Amino acid sequence: MRLLPAPAGSGIVFRRTDLDDFEIAAVGRNVAKVSYATSLMRQGVLISTTEHLLSALIGMGIDNVIVALDNLELPILDGSALPYVDAILNGGIRVQRRRREYIRVLKPVEVREGNKFIGVYPGSGYRIQYTIDFPAPIGQQRTSIDLAAETYGALIAAARTFGYKADETRLRDMGLIRGASPENAIVLGPKGPENGPLRFKDEYVKHKVLDLIGDLALAGRRIEGHVVAERAGHAMHTALVSRLLKDRSAWEMARVPVAESAHEESEGLSAVVGRRPALMGA
Repeated sequence: MRLLPAPAGSGIVFRRTDLDDFEIAAVGRNVAKVSYATSLMRQGVLISTTEHLLSALIGMGIDNVIVALDNLELPILDGSALPYVDAILNGGIRVQRRRREYIRVLKPVEVREGNKFIGVYPGSGYRIQYTIDFPAPIGQQRTSIDLAAETYGALIAAARTFGYKADETRLRDMGLIRGASPENAIVLGPKGPENGPLRFKDEYVKHKVLDLIGDLALAGRRIEGHVVAERAGHAMHTALVSRLLKDRSAWEMARVPVAESAHEESEGLSAVVGRRPALMGA
């Protein structure tokens, strides 16, 4: 897999090099299915497990990129977004001479399903509050992050996906988690992680934030607003994207205003991966 520079205004586009460079934009209308991962599809061509890379791109401020890969699934790597962040930094980030666009939330949009909930509300910056409540040994965890003020690479990117050892056989029989292993996921036994230690004391909820950032990238632009999620997951994340985009009165496309200083101006411009392609292995 390679991350290639794209023209300003392109957004994030997946390119299947094994299918005559067929392209699938990372936008809500192309969401195919969501269960234990998020997949995209256009004209029968599939891209699966997109959320970790999309999260890294949004978290690192990349607006335009072509993701070139020769199969239907993105590499899971270590189960977090950190290897993607490292590849982006190694390849370099280049500022483009075009104002950064974002989706400014104008009114509340919510999705509820039993005791599960997710909503997005007007507010400055991109703030996320996430609460999870899983069976032991996880229990309830909550975290908040402001992506406009805090460092994604240090606080979120390294959080790994997780699963219960007791569920492994059932999920594999369903054709899920086929590539899962202790090298790319936290494996939970009755007493805690069987392949610890944790990278953060609240790594579980931080990984859910990581997933959320990746799934909300399917809005097509970075969001300006405050997101609150409780016991949500990929299906509810993408349902929120769909509901938000369908209600044209709930948002507007905005651009970062022209700043007075050169440093501030560069932060308001769109960004792309550097001229040297970022390379990723399987």
